Amino acid sequence: MLTLKLIFWILLALVIYTYVGYGALLFVILKIKRLMGFRNTEPSLPSDEQLLPHVTLMICAYNEQDIIEEKMENIARLNYPQNKLTVMWVIDGSTDSSFEKLQNYPNVKVVFRPERLGKAAAIKHGLDHNDAEYVIFTDANTMLNADAIREVVRQFMKDNVSCVSGEKRVASRQYGQVASEGEGLYWKYESTLKRWDSELYSAMGAAGELFAIKMSDYHEAPSNALLDDFMISMLMVKDGHRIAYTHQAYAMEYGSADMNEESKRKRRIAAGGLQSIWWLRSLMNPFAHPKVAFQFISHRVLRWSLTPVAMMLLIPISIMLTAYRAGLIYDLLAAAQLAFYTAAFFGWWLAQKGRKHRLLYTPYYFLFMNLNVFKGIFYLIGHNKSGTWEKAKRG
Repeated sequence: MLTLKLIFWILLALVIYTYVGYGALLFVILKIKRLMGFRNTEPSLPSDEQLLPHVTLMICAYNEQDIIEEKMENIARLNYPQNKLTVMWVIDGSTDSSFEKLQNYPNVKVVFRPERLGKAAAIKHGLDHNDAEYVIFTDANTMLNADAIREVVRQFMKDNVSCVSGEKRVASRQYGQVASEGEGLYWKYESTLKRWDSELYSAMGAAGELFAIKMSDYHEAPSNALLDDFMISMLMVKDGHRIAYTHQAYAMEYGSADMNEESKRKRRIAAGGLQSIWWLRSLMNPFAHPKVAFQFISHRVLRWSLTPVAMMLLIPISIMLTAYRAGLIYDLLAAAQLAFYTAAFFGWWLAQKGRKHRLLYTPYYFLFMNLNVFKGIFYLIGHNKSGTWEKAKRG
């Protein structure tokens, strides 16, 4: 009985730390840091725009003909000198009319290859045709705020920054779209953690919706990487550089069309997370990387590996402790778990009807994310040799 109780508390502590404790700990550490006068300096861009660096804005797209016009209109509104900006579309493997549509934009550099080898290979192909020191990556279906490029460039002026991660924001086309609103809530929390990570030392990875790299510090991601953006950014951290995070440069996109489409995304991310943990396992060594090990394990490794397993194990262990009459505290915690999973069930039930309830979709989406970690294991087995993946349909 004592051993079972000990296992229960270890698993519970792991779940709480991963999803609440790490954020709370970061908040306290940063409060102390600020009170002691340690604040990150904010650089300013040069007043003369001709002193701004040349930048390549790269869009790797697969069969995105329907969004090209809207994307190009968004790019035209970006507040950055045109003679300092190269817009590059990489459309490896596209079978639609993307290439033909892009011919209507003479100032756009189009890189084409008939084979579809995956996004990591497309990035490499695009970079082979790049001559700028700073490259900003964005997806075809994400729209950038007007000052996004200026803000990204400003972040590169900070000490030892070789990668910049912008903020992902999720929009819904209509009220009550469960996939979009659940994803949006998650990204608000995730963005807060990224901002605090960056202030402490470095953000733990960048998202492909909007991130940028310094080419002189770039390392190619493995060709079969499922999270190419994460691997590219973290390989720079592995080299001793920092990822700066900024919410002032953001990419807006619609959430997944429905929860089935969202599941495609989540299981790919989970699979890519497990893949990345193995490739970046040296970063978990606290003697070689003391700050990074703390952040990487707390923010990434646990939620992509141990914590979902801990959540599932807590269910049978709680049942056993309740059956053995281990004590009132275990009965209360078992009741709390039952209430949580009941709320998640009704959140799922409402989602099937295309509806949502604010108090129910949060536990549902939380459980949904963790269950997709297990799906990600099988996804990884089936995609271990390839970097291609099926994109989720957006709302």
